[in-house]
Amino acid sequence: MTRRSKLSLTIFSLIIIFLIPQVISLAGAQVAGTANSWVSKAPLPIAGSDYGAATVTGTIYVLGSSVNYAYNPNTNSWSQKTPMPVPRTEFAITACNNKIYVIGGVDSNGSSSSVNEAYDPSTDTWTTKAALPTSRSEMQADTINGKIYVMGGRTAVAYSTVNTTEIYDPAANSWNSSVPMLYPVVGYASAVVDNKIYVIGGQDEYLSSASNNVAFAQIYDPATNAWSLGASMPESTWQATAGATTGTMAPKQIYVIGGMTGFGEGSNQTYAYNPSANTWTTAASIPFACYNPAIAVVNDVLYVIGGSQSTVALSTNEQYTPIGYNQTSSSPSPSSQSSDQSTKQTQLIEYIGLIAGLIAIVSVATAYIFTKRTKHKLKTPKQVSLRLK
Repeated sequence: MTRRSKLSLTIFSLIIIFLIPQVISLAGAQVAGTANSWVSKAPLPIAGSDYGAATVTGTIYVLGSSVNYAYNPNTNSWSQKTPMPVPRTEFAITACNNKIYVIGGVDSNGSSSSVNEAYDPSTDTWTTKAALPTSRSEMQADTINGKIYVMGGRTAVAYSTVNTTEIYDPAANSWNSSVPMLYPVVGYASAVVDNKIYVIGGQDEYLSSASNNVAFAQIYDPATNAWSLGASMPESTWQATAGATTGTMAPKQIYVIGGMTGFGEGSNQTYAYNPSANTWTTAASIPFACYNPAIAVVNDVLYVIGGSQSTVALSTNEQYTPIGYNQTSSSPSPSSQSSDQSTKQTQLIEYIGLIAGLIAIVSVATAYIFTKRTKHKLKTPKQVSLRLK
C-alpha cells in the first residue's frame, strides 16, 4: 500500500470514527414509538420490586437493596454499577445536579431508615449525606431548583403514616421542615410540573373507607409554601408510579401508571393528568399489570421498570411514548403525529447523506493534494539539471 493510500485510509477512518457517534446519537433520538403506545425493551437483569429509578444525562439508573443497574436507552442495554452502601427498599429517590439521592426506606432489619446517600454516576461512587430527620419509607422525593422535597410515608408498621414535609439542600447538606401535607399518604405517586409537586393517590390509613386508597391529587407549591387540591384521579390507587413530560417533546402532562387494585394484584391502567386544565384522560394501558414499579423519563419518553404482579417480582422494561409526542400543543392531531415521525426519518436520511458527502469531499481533496505533490516531485530533478547547465 502506498503512502498516499495509507494516509487516505487514515483520514477516512478518522472521519468515520468521528461521525458514527453522531449517527448513533441521532438514531437514539428515534427510539420513541408511535404516540400513546408501549414497546417492550431489554429487561432488567434482575427482577425486582420496590426499586427506584432516576435519570442522569440520559442514562437511567435502577437501584434497590444491593442492585444498581444503568440502562442506556440509545443502545437498549444494561450495565452493572456500584450498589448503595446501606441496602434498602421502599426508599425515596431523585436526581439533583447530576447526582442521585437515595433517602430513607426500609433497611435489612425491616426498620424505617433515615440514611441519605448520594450516588455520582460520573465516578460510580457513593457519599453519605445528612440523615433524613424523620425515618420513614414508602414515600417519594422530588427535586425543584436544586432542593429535594420528601413528603409523607410511613415511619413504622401500619397506622404510622405521616404528613411531614422535609426539604434537603444538597449545597448546604442540611434539612428543613415545611408545611405538612393536607392528607397523610403512603405509597403514592408523584411528579413535578412547572415547579409544583403533584402527590397523587396513595393510601390514607386514617380514613374510614374499606381500602383507604385515595384518588385525590395534592399539589405543593414551594414558591408559596402551600398545599392545594387538584382534580381526583378516575379511580383510587396506591403503589402506582408517575412520570411527567416537560412540554419539549410532548405536552406537559403527568402519567400515573399501574398500582394495586387488590391484595397482590396489579393494574395496567395509565391515566394522563393535564395540570393546566386540571383534567384526567385515559391513556394506553401498560402491557403488564404491575404495582410498585420504578419509573424514569428520558426526553419525554417514559420507562416503567420492574415492580410486582401477584406478589411475583418483575424484570419488565416497558417504554411509553406519550400522547402528542414531539408536539408542544396540548391538543395534537393524529396527522401531525404521523408527520413528525416522517420528519424524523427524513432528518436521519439527510444526516447520512451529509456524512457520505463529507467523505466524498475529503477523499477528492486528499487525492488532489497528493496529485499536486507528485507533480512537484517529478519537476524537481529537471529544474535542478537546468540550473547545472
